[in-house]
Amino acid sequence: MSGSFTDDDGKLILCVAENGHTFEFNCNDTTSVESVMRFVESVSGIIFSDQLLLSLDMKLEPQKLLSSFGLPASDREVFVFNKAMLQSNSHPPSPEDLDLQEVDDALPPAPVHEHHPLDDALDPALKALPLYERQFRYHFHKGRNVYNCTVVKLENCERLTREQKVQQRAVEVATRNLEQYYRVIYQNFLEFMKRYKHQHRLHSDLLMNFGRDVEKLRSVKIHPCLQTDSRKCLLDFVKEDNLKKAVENCASSHKQFENKIAQFQQMFVEVKRKVEELFACRDSLTMKNLEVTVKDHERYIDEQKSIMQSLSKDVNTVKKLVDDCMSSQSSSSLRPHDAVSALGPMYEVHDKNHLPKMQACYNSISELLDFCKSKKNEMNNFVHSYMQKITYVTYIIKDSKLQFPVFREAMVRQDDLFADLKLVRGVGPAYRACLAEVVRRKSSMKLYMGMAGQLAEKLAMKRETEVRRREEFLKTHGPFLPRDVLSSMGLYDTPTQCDVNVSPYDTSLINIEMADVDRYAPEYLVGLHSKVASSRSSLGMSSDSSLSAEAIEISLDTLDKDSFEDILEASELVEIAGTSKMEVENAKLKADLASAISRICSLGPQVEYEVLDGSEVENLLKNAAEKTEEALHAKDEYEKHLLSMLKEKQRHCDSYEKRIRELEQRLNDEYLQGKRYANSTDVSGLNLMNEKVSEYNKADVEGNKAHVSGSEPMDEVSCVSNLSSKQPGKAREGMDENMVDSSQVLGHPLDSSMLESQQNNEKGGKGNVVGEMGVFLSDSSTAESPTKSLGNNVVTGIGLDTKHSDDIILELKNELMEKSNKLTEIESKLNRAMEEVTSLSRELEMNQKILEESQMNCAHLENCLHEAREEAQTHLCAADRRASEYSALRASAVKLRGLFERFRSSVCAGGGVAGFADSLRTLAQALDNSINDNEDDGNVEFRKCIRVLADKVSFLSQNREELFEKCRTLEATSEQTIKDLKEKKELVKTLYTKHQLGKQANKEKISFGRLEVHEIAAFVLNQAGHYEAINRNCPNYYLSSESEALFTDHLPNRPTYIVGQIVHIERQAVKQTPTLSASASPEAGKRDYLGSGQGSRNLAASSMSTSSSGATTTNPYGLSSGCEYFIVTIAMLPDTAIHQQAS
Repeated sequence: MSGSFTDDDGKLILCVAENGHTFEFNCNDTTSVESVMRFVESVSGIIFSDQLLLSLDMKLEPQKLLSSFGLPASDREVFVFNKAMLQSNSHPPSPEDLDLQEVDDALPPAPVHEHHPLDDALDPALKALPLYERQFRYHFHKGRNVYNCTVVKLENCERLTREQKVQQRAVEVATRNLEQYYRVIYQNFLEFMKRYKHQHRLHSDLLMNFGRDVEKLRSVKIHPCLQTDSRKCLLDFVKEDNLKKAVENCASSHKQFENKIAQFQQMFVEVKRKVEELFACRDSLTMKNLEVTVKDHERYIDEQKSIMQSLSKDVNTVKKLVDDCMSSQSSSSLRPHDAVSALGPMYEVHDKNHLPKMQACYNSISELLDFCKSKKNEMNNFVHSYMQKITYVTYIIKDSKLQFPVFREAMVRQDDLFADLKLVRGVGPAYRACLAEVVRRKSSMKLYMGMAGQLAEKLAMKRETEVRRREEFLKTHGPFLPRDVLSSMGLYDTPTQCDVNVSPYDTSLINIEMADVDRYAPEYLVGLHSKVASSRSSLGMSSDSSLSAEAIEISLDTLDKDSFEDILEASELVEIAGTSKMEVENAKLKADLASAISRICSLGPQVEYEVLDGSEVENLLKNAAEKTEEALHAKDEYEKHLLSMLKEKQRHCDSYEKRIRELEQRLNDEYLQGKRYANSTDVSGLNLMNEKVSEYNKADVEGNKAHVSGSEPMDEVSCVSNLSSKQPGKAREGMDENMVDSSQVLGHPLDSSMLESQQNNEKGGKGNVVGEMGVFLSDSSTAESPTKSLGNNVVTGIGLDTKHSDDIILELKNELMEKSNKLTEIESKLNRAMEEVTSLSRELEMNQKILEESQMNCAHLENCLHEAREEAQTHLCAADRRASEYSALRASAVKLRGLFERFRSSVCAGGGVAGFADSLRTLAQALDNSINDNEDDGNVEFRKCIRVLADKVSFLSQNREELFEKCRTLEATSEQTIKDLKEKKELVKTLYTKHQLGKQANKEKISFGRLEVHEIAAFVLNQAGHYEAINRNCPNYYLSSESEALFTDHLPNRPTYIVGQIVHIERQAVKQTPTLSASASPEAGKRDYLGSGQGSRNLAASSMSTSSSGATTTNPYGLSSGCEYFIVTIAMLPDTAIHQQAS
């Protein structure tokens, strides 16, 4: 896999997935992908045809340009895959090979003893300075080589880490690509399964209820107008002879297709499992710990840098001392001994601190490199196996994808195969929908014709208005101009008549009503017989009616809205010519109901098989119940509100009646006070009063009639209101506070008819005042008392003065008019209150309709409850049946329990094995003797098992003794065999020991010639008390004191000889006089090391590490001057067969 980064717009960094290597490619947006692939082939060795390039979720095609994929870009990545490595039979990646130089190969050679001017100095301190300079330079070069090797290894660690990060990104991109591909396929699978389940439920229901559907069609007779000799019922619409064979074919195909779908589902389950396993194994891939470890090891480089600075400083120091000594050798101011004593500790720090630390840092980085190398190999193997798994999973996903078209085609074939069954199911709903459509069209035609007539009336009214307006215009301006001028101007033209003519249509519809729909096409023909369908129909009643209303509105919207807006606004509730509001509303409701029935039938059985689980059905029913409860509660609250308003209106009416009675009493009192003027009235006044009384009585009768009939109250009220409007001051003076408050509460504006009557009465003048007064006196109880009082006053006042009587009558008339105006205002308020009560009554009727609808919903819910009860009854019957089965099973279990108890007592009986066999035999015989004809199969099987078990136990008990005897014989034989094995084991052990001793003797032979490291030597105690090696050619080989202490410290006496393996040989010579003291020069005690493994390099490297006290002028072994001798260090032999003997 590869990631692509761009340093700028002209460079593309390509990273190969299988190893994480990166390559830089100079390009631009016009570069073709083929050029990039050729470059990758040249630098990585991946063949052009085996390359797969990905950028995000896109595959780079060779024939396109980089600009087609938005490359090069700094925030994009490109990944290169090797198709050959993705195959299952491809070879695993080769391990990482790092060709790095080790420290041992890069170390400089040992310092050579080159001649230096100070080597000839007489002072040993000056003579030692060149040696220190050479040694310090050697330390510096050695440290620099270690540092360089450490840096190279750390860089390789970082490179391996970067490559692993590239591979990690590659794995993530490949995973995202597969995940996206899988998500698309899985979504297609879910959608396919959703469609299949819908089809499966529909087809299963068609097969299950085919007989019921046929019987329904056979039971429903078609309308008499539609019946023929060959068509009597709905079943005659289909070919019944071919249906049975079609049902068999459909059932077989349905079962086969169901099995295929089950296999397809299982395959997808397997695909999902493999994808999840693949994604799970990616979680184990992490690089965080490795990056932290590499970052932490950088401190070793810093530590080596500081050590190198210290070594460089020490080299410069010793070089400066040597130069100073050479320049001032003749001078006595410089003391070389001080300089040498200062260089000694520095040498010790180099040898024991700096160089070991640098070596330790190098070792740590080497271990880190080994760890990174192993992790890189693991990453290569992981990427290889992971990409192979992705290839395999992609293959099986593609294989499943290719099966989608096949199954979709199979679903289409299934639909075609079930077409005949769907035809049987669809005949009933289609027939019911057609009948409902006939009813809807008849109702719609009635509404349509009515609206046409209403439109004609509206246009005629507008024409009359226009004609009157033109006539008024001509009357106003016509006298001033000649008639021919007006005619030339076209002002004498009149609007033409508008004839709205609707041609007859739907004349061939059969004569049926809504009741005939349920009669000739019952509701069960629709097929929505399940709970889901019933709940859907109940919950969708209001929505269906609204949809039908919307359909009517849509048809009306085709008219010109500007011209017919008023008609459309009043098309629902206004009366249509020749019909009443009730008929219009009934026609509209019939149309809505028929539209709803047609819509339900058009939905067909498909609605029943939509994905709707039980919880959704319960939620819908619950919501419907809650809404019904809320509607009932709102109805109750509104009823209470109306009752409270009526009580309030009644209270106001009572207050008005009380006030009217008070006014009547006042009027009677005033008439009684006028009795004293009765004698002064003349006959003319009496006649006038009699005329007024007769007019009052006549007006009373007419007012009562008007009050009873209620046909013309509006004109009279409006006339009195005109009088009250002429005398507003007096009308307001008669009101008390209670009436003012009531007028504010009930003060509604007059309707249009009252205003028109008022305008007409204003034109009529004052001639109707007396009649208006009579009307209002007759409409109330106030009119009786004033009339009687007035008659009495007239009779008693014959002798009064005529003029004075006229004044009194005029005053009474004025006062009576004021009271009449007040009563008129009160009556207008009462009328407004009654209008409000009427509106509230209409609202109450509307709420009553809502209540009826709620009751219908409640009835439907009760039906649902009844269905639930029937279903519960069915479940109860099933539960009873299962209870009876359980009782039978329990009785059988009790019997088996008794048999098991008898079996347990037989098993637990004493007497050993023989008693157990006898008890089983007895139990079997007892069970055979107690055979009953009514026993079930379980008891019979148990009896057979007991009998077989008794026979087998008897057989086993007979063979038991024989087996015991054979076991005793085998035990005796086994004990004898064990004894023989022990003896032979001892013999084999002795022989093996002898064999080992022989091998030891052959392998560890003592060397008696030239002694070498790793050989075995024997040392004998000589007369001087020293252990000297037994050697034929080279004498003077003595055992070192350390080795002698190793072999003799744990022994009470010194052995006569010692045998061991040589680990070190030190050559020395007996000298007469030393040239330098041991403390002055590091060469005073120079030693040579002889060994077979390392050679002269190790000897030279360790020559300076010996102690200066190794050389001595004494002769511990009594040798002559100048004679060479060797000090040998040995080690004990492991498991040696040679033992030291005490002397």
